[in-house]
Amino acid sequence: MNIHAYNVTIPKRDIDAIESARRLRKDHIGFNLKKDLEFSTRGLESYTFSRWEPVLYDAMVVAATVEFADKSVRRPPRGWARGINLRIPVHDPKRWEAPPVSNALHDALGFLTGDFWTITFVKRSGKASPPAQERLNLGIPTEAVIAYSEGMDSRAVAGIVGASLGDKLVRVRVGSNALDHPSHLGRKEPFATVPYKVKGHVSNRETSGRSRGFKFTVISGLAAYLAEAAKIFVPESGQGSLGPALVTVSHAYPDYRNHPLFTMRMERFLAALLRTPVRFEFPRIWNTKGQTLREYVDLGTGDAWMSTRSCWRNSQWISLDGKLRQCGACAACMLRRLSVHAAGLTEKPDVYVCKDMNAPSIREAVDPRFMKCNAAFEQYALGGVLHLDDLAAMAENDEQAAVRRQAVLLAPAMNFGADEVERRLSALLARHALEWKNYLKDLGPNSFVRKWTRTNQ
Repeated sequence: MNIHAYNVTIPKRDIDAIESARRLRKDHIGFNLKKDLEFSTRGLESYTFSRWEPVLYDAMVVAATVEFADKSVRRPPRGWARGINLRIPVHDPKRWEAPPVSNALHDALGFLTGDFWTITFVKRSGKASPPAQERLNLGIPTEAVIAYSEGMDSRAVAGIVGASLGDKLVRVRVGSNALDHPSHLGRKEPFATVPYKVKGHVSNRETSGRSRGFKFTVISGLAAYLAEAAKIFVPESGQGSLGPALVTVSHAYPDYRNHPLFTMRMERFLAALLRTPVRFEFPRIWNTKGQTLREYVDLGTGDAWMSTRSCWRNSQWISLDGKLRQCGACAACMLRRLSVHAAGLTEKPDVYVCKDMNAPSIREAVDPRFMKCNAAFEQYALGGVLHLDDLAAMAENDEQAAVRRQAVLLAPAMNFGADEVERRLSALLARHALEWKNYLKDLGPNSFVRKWTRTNQ
């Protein structure tokens, strides 16, 4: 079934999360909680605390069902939005259907993904098995948790904030890889991995993946609840948090996955569901990634940042001689390269598939052994360059009306007035523009990157 609005067809799909004992309704897509969702024994054990409740398990099932649905329904060729109806079994449907919970959930998901969600809850046919009874001891009271992956911002901000909080800061794994598995002297660590994995095979899957922000904030929120922490630190610096919403691509809906306006909505949802307030904070949102990296290195951390990973692409796309590289040209890699330059640091060229940024073309820039430098790869690289270039252009005088508009929207989530948010946002954009200008200046005159920018400096 499709919805037709303003001459744009909005695809609509009905998806049921089903237990083995519950039959799938006709014309509905099934998400089998026994076959398509895998809970990790090790992962759940790392979430085992005396405060464990069935609602925490249900929250993970809800996040997993949203992830499955997001992948299952392709966005239309024209337009963006989809209509997605979900039915999910939980232990206590009345708790989930209560207006403060349901309304906040729909508001957060709709704002994050740009879709029309309708979620109903039914009673589970049986109780879910609780995690193992072993309790992990945090040792001392936890003040905050930080969403942690193998990314550069995660490593740097955990180091910066951890320098003052010490053991009162607990890392929560939100990435799927184990490149930087948090452990210490062989001791079991809390929240060491995402405790579930969506296994269901989806043909012709949707790849925009906006629901990842929901998954990661839910996981972080549950960890904060279990650790009795009042704050969740989001490690993104300003370019990564605000940039994707400031500079959109074509007809795409703004990307709010790491944005304060989304986490503000998740605060409302988690507080209503768990009946405990929590606050998402962005300690580096008014700094560039380069400034954050420089401050981290100045702590005396040496080259620890070099083992981090920024690239969005997986091994299927950017493996070379059996070794996973970073592509070096997507928006995330370009921001990494810009930030390393701004921090006054360097990396070995073979970290990336795209090795030589001074080359006159993208095809000459990549490692000659790389066989996937096709038109799609080039367009991906062009998008990465233009994103940083367009964000730098936001610092120009003729963009001040747009900056003011963003500041007014952002102010309620930042506990500042619109004038102060505008001042800080303008300073962030000016700093990014300066770093981008200096990076381009240091590239060779024939660099393909310089050729793609609007100023062609």
